[in-house]
Amino acid sequence: MSAELVNLAAATTAGRLGAVAYGLAAIGPGVGIGLVFGHSIEAMARQPEAMPVIRTNMFLGFALCEVLALLGLVVPFIFQK
Repeated sequence: MSAELVNLAAATTAGRLGAVAYGLAAIGPGVGIGLVFGHSIEAMARQPEAMPVIRTNMFLGFALCEVLALLGLVVPFIFQK
């Protein structure tokens, strides 16, 4: 019975560490997405004629930042025991 409790405690701890890791991994992309949109809006306000190029680059930057957040979600599941 004690071996089962030890295994359960280890699984619970690993799950909590995975949740903490994802929480920390979500900080970077959150900041990155804010910077991407903020600077693209500033660039569009300065040069309205370049709006299509800026918008394309903005969505590309958003997608790359979002991939980092998804990797932060998947990696704890990959490296589980």
